[in-house]
Amino acid sequence: MNVRQKLRLKFGAVIILAIFAGLVSYPKAVSKIPPVYNALNKAKINLGLDLQGGIHLEYKADVTQIESGKVSEAMQAVQDVIERRVNAFGVAEPIVYTTKSGTENRLVVELAGVKDINQAKDMIKATPLLEFKEEKEETVEKIPEEELNKANETAKNRAQDLLKKALAGEDFGELAKNNSEDPGSKDNGGEYDFVKKGSFVPEYEDVIFNKNLKDGEIYKELVETDFGWHIIKRIEVKSASTREDDSSTRGGGEGDSQEFKSAHILIAKKVNPEPKKEFISTGLSGKNLKNASVQFQNQGLSEPEVSLKFDDEGTKLFAEITKRNLQKQVAIYVDNQIISAPTVQAEITNGEAVITGNFSVQEAKDLVSRLNEGALPVPISLISQQSVEASLGQVSLEKSLKAGIIGMILVIIFMLLYYRFLGLIASFSFIIYAGMMISIFKLSFFSPWQITLTLPGIAGFILSIGMAVDANILIFERTKEEIRRGRNVLGAIEEGFKRAWTSIRDGNMSSIITAFILMEMGTGFVKGFAVTLIIGVLLSMFTAVVITRTILRFIMGEWLENKMWMIGVKK
Repeated sequence: MNVRQKLRLKFGAVIILAIFAGLVSYPKAVSKIPPVYNALNKAKINLGLDLQGGIHLEYKADVTQIESGKVSEAMQAVQDVIERRVNAFGVAEPIVYTTKSGTENRLVVELAGVKDINQAKDMIKATPLLEFKEEKEETVEKIPEEELNKANETAKNRAQDLLKKALAGEDFGELAKNNSEDPGSKDNGGEYDFVKKGSFVPEYEDVIFNKNLKDGEIYKELVETDFGWHIIKRIEVKSASTREDDSSTRGGGEGDSQEFKSAHILIAKKVNPEPKKEFISTGLSGKNLKNASVQFQNQGLSEPEVSLKFDDEGTKLFAEITKRNLQKQVAIYVDNQIISAPTVQAEITNGEAVITGNFSVQEAKDLVSRLNEGALPVPISLISQQSVEASLGQVSLEKSLKAGIIGMILVIIFMLLYYRFLGLIASFSFIIYAGMMISIFKLSFFSPWQITLTLPGIAGFILSIGMAVDANILIFERTKEEIRRGRNVLGAIEEGFKRAWTSIRDGNMSSIITAFILMEMGTGFVKGFAVTLIIGVLLSMFTAVVITRTILRFIMGEWLENKMWMIGVKK
């Protein structure tokens, strides 16, 4: 294959690339060919929150349990976890960042294209807050035994007086309302509606069923239970299966099939309060989690357990926790709910723990999956939610596109007036460049690395339009210099590309490096601008050095030697 044949192949490849980019960018051109049109029309530009609308969520982070010097680190960890979570749900380029409002630490999540606000909230809350807490017993002041006995003797005497009044015919309901210490029934005159036999303490039900009371009768003795002293009134007993249209007699039924309705007056016993048990934070949380997995004991015959393995800091913390809580409970919380509260039997120094909670296999797998996706190091609560409309963004999009088209037209006019035939070739390459940029945006829709176009991204695209002709201008100026020195047209073009390449490379690399810094250190919209700018700069280099060069090599020749006015130069 000679040089001319190779050049024809390259030129053919450029034409095919131009047609492909044009069709992907504007599929309506083949609307009369349905299979081709339908295939091309599937590619869409993924628009950002400011252009297509979406969900804006704002969370407040509770950092009260975090040391002041580690708050910034904890908030960054929260941001990383939420980003992983929403990425797992396929949301393209979510914007997640932390901010402060007064003294509050906040997390902002923006999800473009997500219309269901409940779905968005589920994405965030599905990430669990894992915490380990230890026992804290509050000491309570005990009542002296002598004082306690005296108080209970007084309470019993009071109950005895009330019983005498009830048996003497005073209104039972009023006595209950004014004196009973049972908050569940006193406002109803001491009355409870029908309940099944076995619902109350044995001493109470023994009076109802075994003391030969009739309906409406008050038992003539006080009944003592752990709660205190009861004055009991039987109202009605019936079979649990009795219906309104049933012919069975009231008082029928046997055993647990019976139901009863009763009333009582309770005078409560005075007892020493039990120590309150509560669990307090240990500092060990999901941020220290290295890995979670499902495991079984006895070769899978037992219930599944969730095994946890901690990082170095977590291992040290867990060893300290188990050492100071021997024979005490350490509670494992997930999303502020106790999953398990095992009693520590020995100090654990290998950084491994086990959650048991009567899990099914699927429940254990789901919990492991959620923990491994990232547990939040601090709790967050939703304080603001907003569905963002795209109407304002649509206006901005139209204005930006209009500005871009005007810019392209002005650049093409400049190139035609100043460089004439060379400018015509550059303009053709420039149009191919624009088509390729749009094609990259659209085709990324099918890739794992979707490009989300935002207003700052459009700004980067428009900026790259001007940069796209920089390389052509450098090449054409070098070419004109070589022609003035006496070279023929083809030789001047080759020399122009060769001598301009280093300037093109260095200038564009400095832009790419700056954009990479913006992409790595910036957040949200700044990243969108940087990504678009990098793609634009790389593509402008390709169109100038490959496409423009190939077209010029194929078209230009000796026929132009006597028509130097067409490229605006004199030998």
